Amino acid sequence: MSTQAVTPAAPAPARRRDRRPRTLARSGGVGGLGMGLAMLWLSLIVLLPLAALAAKSLDGGLSAFWDSVSSRQAVSALKFTLIVSVIVAAINAVAGVAIAWTLVRDDFPGRRVVNAIIDLPFAMPTIVVGITLLALWGPTSPVGVNLAFTQLSVALALLFVTLPFGVRAVQPVLIELDTEMEQAAASLGAGPLTTFRRIILPNLIPAILSGAALSFARAVGEFGSVILISGNKPFDTQVSSVFIFKQIESDNASGAAAVAVVLIGVSLLMLIALRFIEYWGARHDH
Repeated sequence: MSTQAVTPAAPAPARRRDRRPRTLARSGGVGGLGMGLAMLWLSLIVLLPLAALAAKSLDGGLSAFWDSVSSRQAVSALKFTLIVSVIVAAINAVAGVAIAWTLVRDDFPGRRVVNAIIDLPFAMPTIVVGITLLALWGPTSPVGVNLAFTQLSVALALLFVTLPFGVRAVQPVLIELDTEMEQAAASLGAGPLTTFRRIILPNLIPAILSGAALSFARAVGEFGSVILISGNKPFDTQVSSVFIFKQIESDNASGAAAVAVVLIGVSLLMLIALRFIEYWGARHDH
């Protein structure tokens, strides 16, 4: 009578199964601790101050909050801030593409220096930007052009501090862009403008929108670069951040907090739009 040999089960898989839950458990514990520390730090640095600001804005109740944000001067400052920020974001969208294209596709002496100068507005204190622009475009301008205390001077200051956003958002996409499609289009007789409009621009749109959104968000809350050169003229060159500062000086902390809450709401909406743009850009790339 023949017997069948029974093959014993290999112990290795069992040992792997035993090790995996312990590894996951340890990872989950560390992950939970890290999440707790991250949320604690976020709460202390961001959430609690925002909650305190919201509570301060409601010191006089909802009616006082509404009176603060709907006053003629507050509405004028908010309106001017939003309009000039949209204009600055649109200009950065165009100029950012042009500068990024030059840095990526053209080879010229001093390109690395120019590439480094793009980030200079990030490194400079914003109040220094205001003094610099006032020295160039102020009453003692060396070029003989006095733009100080005008709406154009506010736009110039915001363009200075938001310049890197438009360039740095587009530049990496241009670097990674596959040039084979451009060569194929050129071989089929497409001109440079057609190639850019049909092939390059669709791939850049998510990055352009992202850079414009970041420029808008920075321009809405900008303070240091505009406080000197704007002149802070109500109903003319007064931006919301300077209006808030003046309310604090006038001992109207709750009114300043109310307008600040509105600016935070605008910034939050822009961040949501930016996340949507990033999600859409990821789907577009896929």
